[in-house]
Formats: sequence, structure tokens, C-alpha cells
Amino acid sequence: MGSEGAEAGTVRPGGRTARVRASVLRAAGDALAEHGFAHLDLADVARRAEVGKTTVYRRWGTVTGLVADLLQDMAEQSLPRTETGSLLGDLRANARLVQRTLADPRQGALFKAVIAAATGEAKTAEALHRFYDVRVREWAPCVQQAVDRGEAPEGTDAHEVIRAVSAPLYYRLLTTGAPLDEAAADRAAEAAAAAARAGAYVRGGEGRT
Repeated sequence: MGSEGAEAGTVRPGGRTARVRASVLRAAGDALAEHGFAHLDLADVARRAEVGKTTVYRRWGTVTGLVADLLQDMAEQSLPRTETGSLLGDLRANARLVQRTLADPRQGALFKAVIAAATGEAKTAEALHRFYDVRVREWAPCVQQAVDRGEAPEGTDAHEVIRAVSAPLYYRLLTTGAPLDEAAADRAAEAAAAAARAGAYVRGGEGRT
């Protein structure tokens, strides 16, 4: 699928321009983490990345376009799923990956900024939804494999199980201020695994025990 007609910020550069893109996206992430979405400025990002302002304006066009590309890059650069051979093991690996990301000072602040922006900016919300869709689809096969092994009932919604793993961790990040440690990640994984085994995520309620 080509890039003709693509929205600003979605065209994927290659070759020598890839280094410029990487530098600009890194600078954008730093600026978001430091000052939030409201103070994100394309000229400041260009200065941080040590590239011309016209390059940034021409390629990304708007702050929203830049954030959309940043989220796309983050999704692509995220680690692939871990398959341990058990539902709990896989969900624990997922939870600990989310925990490490959100507990990182830069990454945690970056996600807070983007989530806050998404509550009032439709295009940022769309970009954030795409990011999470990519990550959920990456890990969902772990749940389907568990169903195939008989660890969870047929009809289990794999995507909902993966979402259930990270939900408590994001809640901590955004509302409680409680530590985001491995113990919190393990509890989230254990709760999601137990609910999945009990049939809580079976589509339409079929097969619940």
C-alpha cells in the first residue's frame, strides 16, 4: 500500500532520511516527557534534533502528525511477545514488559503526556488507539495458544485478556501514584489469567464456569 494521500506524519522515510526521522522522533519524545503535549513545538523539536525547521514542518506538518509518527515508531520498536508455554507465564512476561516501560522515567512521562492529549485531541486519540492495537495483536496469540492447550475455555477473547493485563498498571500510573514494581505486574498477570481460566472473557458469555 503506497503513501499517496497519506496524512502528514504517516509517510515512512527510508535510506539516508531514516536517520533524520529517528533523530526528530527521539527529540519529540524527549520534549513530550519533559513538557507535555501542550508545550510541544515543532521548532523546538527541530532544534533538539539539530535539523532544519523546514524539514520538520514539511515532513510532519503538525504536532499531531509528529506524535502519530512517534507512536507508530514506538509500536514498531516494541519488543515482540514472549512465549513461555503457559498462560500465566506469557501474561506475566507481558505485564513485566508494560511495567518496565511505564516505570521508566522518560517513557512513563511520555505516555502520561500522550494519554492526556488524547482525551481532547481526536487525531492523537486515533494514533494512540493504533499503537495499542498493534501491541495487543502482538500478544494475543499467547492467549489463543493457551486456549488450544486447554488452559482457557473456547471462545476466550484473546485481545480482552491482554488488555486486562495492562489495565491495572496504567491505572496505577495515572491515578494512584503507587509503585509500579514487578509485584504489581505479577498481580495483574495472575488476576487476568485466573479470570480467563474461569471464562470471564468468553465472547457472549458462552462456556463460563
